[in-house]
Amino acid sequence: MVEATWGSNPRFSDGASYRFVRSEGKSFPSHRCLMPATEFQMSVKDRCYRVRLDDGNFFYLAGVWEPPMADYPLAFRIVTVAANAEVSRFQDRHGAIILRRQVMRWLDRSVPETELLGTPPARLFVIDEITSGPRQPAFVL
Repeated sequence: MVEATWGSNPRFSDGASYRFVRSEGKSFPSHRCLMPATEFQMSVKDRCYRVRLDDGNFFYLAGVWEPPMADYPLAFRIVTVAANAEVSRFQDRHGAIILRRQVMRWLDRSVPETELLGTPPARLFVIDEITSGPRQPAFVL
């Protein structure tokens, strides 16, 4: 595990730091990485929701990393896919979910991206509204 900054180097993208990259039509032949997660959160208007796997397991978000450049540290972006049935009621996209059994397939590129970066099946997630407690900082897709 290494610590990295979430978002691309703004110096090379007209001052914007991109935190996500769409999977459609893209190939990720190198610089693949994973972010471990137990949930992700969505904000819709004034409400916040927690999204977890139905079986309670942790998972990974597929990502790509960028080397340090021009005084900007090691960085990563999360690869996104079209939202599955549960999440699509709230937003159009979410991070690409890599299950524990798929980790090495993503990292060693032993299968094509299309086999891992599809929209997850229905009933994979449980979504709960967060009414109190800590909330994750802005995580907008």
